Amino acid sequence: MALHTRSLDQLKIRDERAFRHIQLYGRLKKSLIDDGFLFAIAPPESSWQRVLFLNLSFWNAAEPSDVLEDESIDADVVTHAAWHNLARKALSSSTDALFMGEAIASAFDLYLVGRILGHVKSSSFLKTQLPAMAAVAADAGMADEDFEALIQSVAADPERAFEELRQLLFDATTRLLEAKGVEEAAALCQQLDQHRFGCLLHHYELSTWVLYARANANTTHDPAVRAFDEQLRKAPASLELLETSWLNVIFPGK
Repeated sequence: MALHTRSLDQLKIRDERAFRHIQLYGRLKKSLIDDGFLFAIAPPESSWQRVLFLNLSFWNAAEPSDVLEDESIDADVVTHAAWHNLARKALSSSTDALFMGEAIASAFDLYLVGRILGHVKSSSFLKTQLPAMAAVAADAGMADEDFEALIQSVAADPERAFEELRQLLFDATTRLLEAKGVEEAAALCQQLDQHRFGCLLHHYELSTWVLYARANANTTHDPAVRAFDEQLRKAPASLELLETSWLNVIFPGK
């Protein structure tokens, strides 16, 4: 049986109740519906491992390639797909654009952790994300109490946490792509460990991003993406800038 497609309004969204107080979630969800964005649905006999393999191995920054296990989707996956869709429309197909889109979509997960923590009694997103992050942080040598303090600081200022992690992920991937070998890459990782969120670096699919970029053999800097990166770094609230320059421009009046 072949893959078939469904639009977001044809899917059941899991854990959405935990996201309803987040205004930006509603806008991102609506952008996918307005755009007629389609998700691929795996055949019923497909395992979770097969779906994960398809998503990681045949991931394409230039066009949608999101594969779901069935006709349901987690609310955080909705936001991830929406940011990628916006990045495809707003940016070029350069390596820098690829890393920018990935950094934004992934850093937004941390923003969601901060916005949801303490606001809802139960969330499957928090139940999966927090233990996964804690495990990576512990592997990096962070004590449990220090991780708890880190997450509480995220909840205190989710917008700032988003921007700091976005910067880290963009810097890590662009610099790792240019590394001449394993020693240079290892030294760079050691530098990145000093970042506030350095302990979470390996929570993200950095190897997939960098290998994809290396396979395309394009390490040329994209001046437009680098300039936008600087805008985000200097903005008082980078998420507001993304909302006004991407959502409001690409989907005006919707």
